[in-house]
Parts: sequence; structure tokens; C-alpha cells
Amino acid sequence: MKVEIRRPKIEDTEELNLFFKTVLTDTFAREGLAELVEDIEADIESKKKYLKLDFETRGEKRYFLIALAEDKIIGTIAWGTANELIQECTNGELGTMVEIGTVYVHPDYQRQGVGNRLLAEMLQILIARGIQEFCLDSGFKTAQTIWYKKFGEPEYILKDYWGQGQDHMIWKIATNGAYF
Repeated sequence: MKVEIRRPKIEDTEELNLFFKTVLTDTFAREGLAELVEDIEADIESKKKYLKLDFETRGEKRYFLIALAEDKIIGTIAWGTANELIQECTNGELGTMVEIGTVYVHPDYQRQGVGNRLLAEMLQILIARGIQEFCLDSGFKTAQTIWYKKFGEPEYILKDYWGQGQDHMIWKIATNGAYF
């Protein structure tokens, strides 16, 4: 499969917003959380705001990459200032650190290396900017499994943060690690 990775363009906005809805609705359903409609909508809106911030600041405050196959958006990744949850739950320790987030791959393209390609490209961008470490967080068990295999033990495990058996994890990661 030929995959193109590039910065989003303003004309990608509508397709990206639909992409966020598709992947987040699917992710919540796979996690057994499909009934949390308000949370899904809030998550979708936060991704739309991040994308808008990227366009408004030309990538200075939020920086997206997208993956395309046959001119269709199949993946996203972004970096920006650590989110509020990371800042609060680490007592500000990681608050000034860059966060990688919005790492999503369309359900039809998962387990085909798209996420790894996006992450590798983003790490090269961070390294080129002189950023030596970043943080990443996840409350989804499926994603936590992937990040655990790739990055090892998280720096923070917030037990039952989202409810019984629903932990939230935060990793602190060096950009120069061998993750692939």
C-alpha cells in the first residue's frame, strides 16, 4: 500500500473532521464505551480545535501530519503543548513538555504500519526542532497496549481514572530512542 504523509491543508478540514468522527466513534465502541455519546462528541470537538489551532498558528502551537492512501485520509498524528489532563495529573511536571497525540488510524487501515510511519515521521520533525523528549497519554486499553510494547512502562499510571479497571497512562519518552 502506498501511503503519503504530509501536512494537512485547509481544504482537508471537512474530510479530517469526518475522519475524527469515524475513528473516535469506532475507538469508543471497541473499548465498550459507545454509550458515552457526549464524551465522544467532546473528543471530536477537541480534535477539531487542535486542527484549527494548527492552521491559525501555522504549526507553531499544534502541528499535524496526515497519512493518505489513494487520496483518502487514513491517519493523523499531532504534537503540541501537553494537554490539561497531563498537566494536572503530573502536578505540572510534564506541563511544559511537548505532547504527541491525536494518533489515529482509520479502522480499515489499522495493523498495516500506518501509525508507525506517522510516529517515525513526527519523531524526525521533533528531533529536527531540537526537542529531546515528549510525553504521550492514553485512556484507551487498545492504544495502551500498543504504547506499552513500543515505549515500555508508563511514567504515570492513574488507576481507575475513568472508572473501575479503566486506567489512564502517561509516558515520558526520549526522541532519540530506537522504537521501530
